[in-house]
Amino acid sequence: MIHDTENGRGRLAGSSALVTGASRGIGSAIAVAFAREGADVAINYYSNDSAAAATADEARDAAPPGTDVTTVQADVSNEDAVDELFDTVRDRLGSPDVLVNNAGVLSHARVTDMSVDEWDRILDTNLRGTFLCTRRALDDMQAAGSGRIINVTSDLGHLGAEELAHYSASKGGMIAFTRAVAREAAPDVRVNAIAPGPIETEMLTEDVSPERQEEEADIPMQRVGEPEEVAPAAVFLASDDASFFTGQTLDPNGGSAMY
Repeated sequence: MIHDTENGRGRLAGSSALVTGASRGIGSAIAVAFAREGADVAINYYSNDSAAAATADEARDAAPPGTDVTTVQADVSNEDAVDELFDTVRDRLGSPDVLVNNAGVLSHARVTDMSVDEWDRILDTNLRGTFLCTRRALDDMQAAGSGRIINVTSDLGHLGAEELAHYSASKGGMIAFTRAVAREAAPDVRVNAIAPGPIETEMLTEDVSPERQEEEADIPMQRVGEPEEVAPAAVFLASDDASFFTGQTLDPNGGSAMY
């Protein structure tokens, strides 16, 4: 990776990145921030092609001249779809130097009311998808002798929450997965995680319980965060500035959880 800030090319110039679940929210903000820093970016989405296209337009507007931005549809919980996703990205941008596992889903149910299908749906996207994409990316990164993997998890992976046992388990699993893979992938490939607290996204406003919203009043920063306040953590972890970071979790949460 070229680390070049003197001529306006950005901290990620010369690298390519795949961001899953990047049509909106945190993933969208990360994709735009990566493009702004000079990375060629593949924006993965599951179904919202118009939102993915809007993210791509914003990324192109923010990027230095010559930066490539593309969109690729795929269900990251499906093994064949993940293989096709990576093949497409490789054909368009080359094998990604940076993978951001951001795709995620959420729903509410108490354990006693939760169906196996609902448990599987959350774990399949959030944790299985992270595994499938990481496994595929790691082969290419290790062959190249370098790479960065960033897993976007959640503060609930540390804390847990009522009616979110499946989501909390998936996000806690991502944190443990990050640490385990970091040990396997070192020293050539760095693997880290970001565990945001409450962030102003559709997932928060549409799906978070009233109890969770009441807890926001207790955040020391006295507000929820914005996706653009999470993206710099991803830029840092993807850059040479984080050359001695692996197996770590960054926690942009406004002080809502302190460990």
